[in-house]
Amino acid sequence: MLNRRRFLAALSVPMLMGTEWNTRRAWANPQVHGVEVEAPVGQEDLFAYIQRQNGRFDTDLYRKLLGAANEFKEGDAIVGVAAANEPSRAHARQLLANTRIADLLANPPWRDRLLVWNDTFINRDRLRDWEQRTVGELKDHLLASSAADIHQLMPGLSSDLIACLVRLMSNAELIRIGQTVFNPLAGSHLGDQGYLGARIQPNSPTDHVDDIRFQVFDAFAYAVGDVLLGTNPVSSDPQSVAAVELALQDILKTFELDHIIPHCVLSHIDVQVEVEQLHPGSTEFWFQSIAGNDQANATFDISVEKMARYAAERTGPFGLYLETGQGADFTNGHGHGCDMVLHESRKYGFARGMSHTIAAAKNIPPEQAWLHLNDVAGFIGPEVFRTREQLVRCCLEDIAMGKLHGLMIGLDVCSTLHMEVSLDDLDWCLEQIAPANPGYLMALPTKIDPMLGYLTTGYQDHVRLREKFGYRVDDRMWSFFKKLGVIDDQGKPTEHFGDPHWVYLQYRRCKQDPRTDQQILAESAQIVTEVRQRGVFIAEGYGRRPSELAPQLRSEIQTVYEDAKKCIWKEWDPDFIKRIPNALPLTTRSSDRNDYILHPTTGEHLSDESLIKVQEVRTRDQGKSDTALVISEGLNAYAMLDDGNLLPLLDALYPLLEKSGYHVASAPFVVNSGRVRAGYRIGEILFGGLTGSRTIVHLIGERPGTGHHTMSAYLTTADGATWRSPNKVDHNITKVVSGIGVTALTPDRAAQAIIAALSR
Repeated sequence: MLNRRRFLAALSVPMLMGTEWNTRRAWANPQVHGVEVEAPVGQEDLFAYIQRQNGRFDTDLYRKLLGAANEFKEGDAIVGVAAANEPSRAHARQLLANTRIADLLANPPWRDRLLVWNDTFINRDRLRDWEQRTVGELKDHLLASSAADIHQLMPGLSSDLIACLVRLMSNAELIRIGQTVFNPLAGSHLGDQGYLGARIQPNSPTDHVDDIRFQVFDAFAYAVGDVLLGTNPVSSDPQSVAAVELALQDILKTFELDHIIPHCVLSHIDVQVEVEQLHPGSTEFWFQSIAGNDQANATFDISVEKMARYAAERTGPFGLYLETGQGADFTNGHGHGCDMVLHESRKYGFARGMSHTIAAAKNIPPEQAWLHLNDVAGFIGPEVFRTREQLVRCCLEDIAMGKLHGLMIGLDVCSTLHMEVSLDDLDWCLEQIAPANPGYLMALPTKIDPMLGYLTTGYQDHVRLREKFGYRVDDRMWSFFKKLGVIDDQGKPTEHFGDPHWVYLQYRRCKQDPRTDQQILAESAQIVTEVRQRGVFIAEGYGRRPSELAPQLRSEIQTVYEDAKKCIWKEWDPDFIKRIPNALPLTTRSSDRNDYILHPTTGEHLSDESLIKVQEVRTRDQGKSDTALVISEGLNAYAMLDDGNLLPLLDALYPLLEKSGYHVASAPFVVNSGRVRAGYRIGEILFGGLTGSRTIVHLIGERPGTGHHTMSAYLTTADGATWRSPNKVDHNITKVVSGIGVTALTPDRAAQAIIAALSR
């Protein structure tokens, strides 16, 4: 197995320099043809303008005008609702500011079950005096009001109205809302004014419990972590999820923190429920990603009814942990012609309704329900937004919208490696966003997530933000950090600050371990060595200041970052494809790598020539095969090209599939510039209308930036009738085995994991 240190040493500096040049070149600004908006006539509002332009109400134009009032983001441009230029944006905002609130409420730009749900929890009496006034007047009133006055109005603010208010606000005005409105979780200072919390995110490329535990010990060493221990799992197998849940729970119980800070494994909520049934008491917070409309939620395999039912079951001390992000709706194919701010705001309305549902089940006021929300701004990629300025804008919008919905909202201020946001840019973003006082941020040993492969907030970023802005950790956890000995009574770092081995020693002492300190510390050093060999960073010590990474670690992080850029722009090697037995090369509608990255939908659909090739395979096969392999380079071609990855996986997988009774098509489809949904399109052609269950196994390069070159296997099984319906097969029925590579989940074990996942 190649460990991280050997991996870092193997990277070529000239190669990295060339990659940086190519990356910069690829980010030339594209031509954007947006919505042209003429200057309003007098005090003309949205509806009068539409009438003057079209002679009648036009829903499509209405959606475009609302979108044109937003600050520019690539996602809105792709949907076709971004303003063409600054004058058009100013005109759209003027029209919106002139519009009566009652008229907006009577004309939602999209209607579905979620809208009905959200409106159920609106107290219109709180807004009665404002309905005949304009959006612009309400915006000015909120900016001039005290927190108490805003809280009086908040229950009457619909999600659509909040989205409109945010569209009209400058960044400074959004920060003003963030600095005024706070919705702390009951019995704590989490989400309170002057407090900045942390969700420890101890992810592992293999769900190894030592990787996870020592990242928690590492966080505690830097006096970080007061909101949640929350791990993103590689495997959604209930037993694997349960093992991680129990490992996190053990840490909290050992340190007597389980009544203060909850734990959670971020698998699908159905899996968490199953884990709780198998291991009663093992789960606390239940997690789920949510979307802003019914169809987008269906891609997460949830609905209003399902989430309402689960919310009503949360009668313990901890409720629901929800995750959102601008752009998730349209990138899942369900933007419905509406802008990203609208959908994001409706997600917060969805969350507000669940908070009310939890409160009703417990017979407490809604503000006492333990529910919080994490906005993952930047996780999707450059099709949503590309620049650091847009990332800041998105985060400030979401903080204001979340707080105006009455929620405790945190942020994952993050970027994928194919965005134009560097490590230093992320520091800049954090310092622009911090004045708005979000409830919490993510927290990892460094800025690079070792499993998800994206940039986010490191432990020492929290230390820096506390120093710079005077933010505090929740008092109960701050007392624990003092007791732990990593900070002194004055809150200053001690000699144990940044020392995870010290924290492990205290953990073992709490367990009444009779060994000597030297024996326990030697064990800790050995475990950390093994953790690092699996590709997980553990921070130790610091640089010139406690808020700075140790120099060697900082250098390693920069090297991994540069390698990720190389991975993203690498394409298939034609000579390598010839080494894949019986490979049938296919192409998508992406014209080149730049088009593939900036316009993901082009990589979801096959070219006309490739459609014919797949149809020819179906004709020859005559329905004899029930399984097909699809192989795409995705965002990490090196995951396929590296020795010991793809070819050994195929060697191990084919016999296991045959032994398990699968009849695999002889030709694997090797897709150039392919995304996950390209596999679904192949399945539709191959299997549509045939009898019985049919399966696509799609191997795709993913997650550059982890320090590994790994692929994932997307496993999709459906009957012929389902495959026959265009676009019906989607992520909601797909299982994933991720982190496959010689330095992570090795190909032999991955092949077995794929078979096990298919059998469930």
